[in-house]
Amino acid sequence: MYGTMKVAIGGPLKVAFRPWVEGLENIPAEGAAILASNHLSFSDSFFLPAVLDRKVTFIAKAEYFTTPGVKGRLTAAFFKGVGQLPVDRSGSRGAGEAAIKSGIEVLERGELFGIYPEGTRSPDGRLYRGKPGGLARVALATGAPVIPVAMIDTEKIQPPGKVMPKLMRPGIRIGKPMDFSRYQGMEHDRFVLRALTDEVMYEIMKLSGQEYVDIYATAAKRQIAEAAKAAKEAEKAEKAEKAEGAGAVEKAEKKQVES
Repeated sequence: MYGTMKVAIGGPLKVAFRPWVEGLENIPAEGAAILASNHLSFSDSFFLPAVLDRKVTFIAKAEYFTTPGVKGRLTAAFFKGVGQLPVDRSGSRGAGEAAIKSGIEVLERGELFGIYPEGTRSPDGRLYRGKPGGLARVALATGAPVIPVAMIDTEKIQPPGKVMPKLMRPGIRIGKPMDFSRYQGMEHDRFVLRALTDEVMYEIMKLSGQEYVDIYATAAKRQIAEAAKAAKEAEKAEKAEKAEGAGAVEKAEKKQVES
């Protein structure tokens, strides 16, 4: 199914958007490897596999595979066809363990495993702090090399809330494989997990040219949502104040006329 879906989706994607690629020679022709990428758009998981000859397996929300109805079945078939694995995210710790287990299984089969160390899409195009629990643990458990990847301009093709994509050329820069064998047997050391993750994020930053922000993207999204909510409440209060003032003036003018 993967081969069929790759032809059906990858071909049209390359023809329509003409993604440019640098560093394709850094992807091994065979054997396990982890592709650690920045995450700008929902489409990242489609553009990267489209330019590679080998299958890449990413993690996807379980909801994409369990939605009922005809649309749900078609969505599930699509995600399975492009090599995505379902993970239940209802419990954050359970979700993380399931993702790690799935990644290890993919790599033990000698395949490519794709992961977004930021854990979620960037809310503003900047690069955020990588979460050490997934990438580092999978890398140390398998000994697979980590290949940093930078997606370029994919957030401009289909910004959040936009249904129709914009036809423009995204880019993909693939860095040299990173060997972390020096950390083998230290997968329970949180400082090692942090150091490994930071090394990879630094390489992604160099490839992407993004501004780096040393907080998690999930925290940034909360801050943005809270700021938007505060701005909306302030606007509402300002409108109410203006309406109240206008009402007071109207009342005073009416009283003056009556007198």
